[in-house]
Amino acid sequence: MAEACPAPLYLVGGSVRDFLCGLPMERADWDLASPCTEEGFIAAAKGAGFAVKAVYPRTGTVKIENGAGIACEFTRFRRDEYREGVHAPVSVEFTDDIAVDARRRDFCCNAVYYDILGGEFLDPLGGIEDMRRRILRTVAPAERVFGEDGLRLLRLARQAAQTGFSPDEECLTGAKRHCTLIRDIVPERVYHELILLLHADEKTGDGKAPYRGLCILKETGVLAEILPELTLGDGMEQNAKFHDHDVLEHSLRAVLYAAPSVRLAALLHDVGKPYCLLRNGRYYGHEIEGGRIARDILTRLKAPTAVIERVTLLVRLHMRDLDLQMKESKVRRELIEYYPFLDEFFAVKQADFSACKDVMTEAPVVTKWKAVMEAMKREGVPFTLKELAVNGRDVQNAGVPAERTAEILHALLLGCALDGRKNEREQLLRRAKQLAEE
Repeated sequence: MAEACPAPLYLVGGSVRDFLCGLPMERADWDLASPCTEEGFIAAAKGAGFAVKAVYPRTGTVKIENGAGIACEFTRFRRDEYREGVHAPVSVEFTDDIAVDARRRDFCCNAVYYDILGGEFLDPLGGIEDMRRRILRTVAPAERVFGEDGLRLLRLARQAAQTGFSPDEECLTGAKRHCTLIRDIVPERVYHELILLLHADEKTGDGKAPYRGLCILKETGVLAEILPELTLGDGMEQNAKFHDHDVLEHSLRAVLYAAPSVRLAALLHDVGKPYCLLRNGRYYGHEIEGGRIARDILTRLKAPTAVIERVTLLVRLHMRDLDLQMKESKVRRELIEYYPFLDEFFAVKQADFSACKDVMTEAPVVTKWKAVMEAMKREGVPFTLKELAVNGRDVQNAGVPAERTAEILHALLLGCALDGRKNEREQLLRRAKQLAEE
């Protein structure tokens, strides 16, 4: 494709940075740039077997994809003008000058170009030296860079987390002064960047990466803008017998210790504490209020419905059996009730426990519940309807009304929690009839 392109074609941005830094390339963003027109690039791309997925003439952008599903985005060299805080440029001027194109980007380490045909790197702004020093420095005065585009506030924290680089002082100062511009970014973009940050270790392999990114969001004031309910816990003390950190720091550290699948729930697990303390003077019941608040937050950020439901449930459950006083009979029923979510439930419990005193031993409640679950498995207790010795057709044939089938099957399943021997066809059918007559 580069050979057929009417002007030099460059790789630029994260893929070049990650290659030069020795970071994994499996999930690289393949961004291309050139002074050539969209038409010239499209002809070259099609000749190389790429399919054109979208063309945006105003910004000189073309999205392409090859037969293996690898996507690339081409952008013509240009200069952008912004209205403060708005993500999309209000005016675009195309150019042949690579230095001008570099100045429209965010950080110097992302403004290194690789000439695909020539096989050399072009570094108009000193980005390679920044990589060596492991710093994030803006391509222009930070006041201007962050003032142009509020999304860069999130990209700063996310890229610092992903690369392990530290923002320089000017970069941090500029972000702090413009933190309110994140309000101009649509919720979907905010949610997307937050999720990328929470999984920043997928690029570096450094499990502390998401925590570092969250700390930068806190330092710049952006966290208070996007999750004000959470940052109310900043400086809010907790019982020193159980906690070494205030409510907000505990929540951030829960992410540090959380499995990737539950980091969002870990971040929000105590979001009800500030509300409860300010309203009632104590934290009691914060898991219930926290579930409500977590739902409100994720709805505001336009998170997927399945994510909202799962995180809300995990926040509501995270205090279960904290004092280890729950009777085994109730634990057994709850293990069945929440069986599809047990791995995530245990992971949130563990993250919460570890974040209290920065300990890595297994949470006592996890140890207890896992032991009960193993005992149930040895006894042949069914955990799902699929494992039950009867199905919907069986109980309906035994006289259970169709509209009560799901309810009674669930009752039969819970009825086996204490004794796996009850999972026997004839015994279950007799019990189903009894329940139907009640």
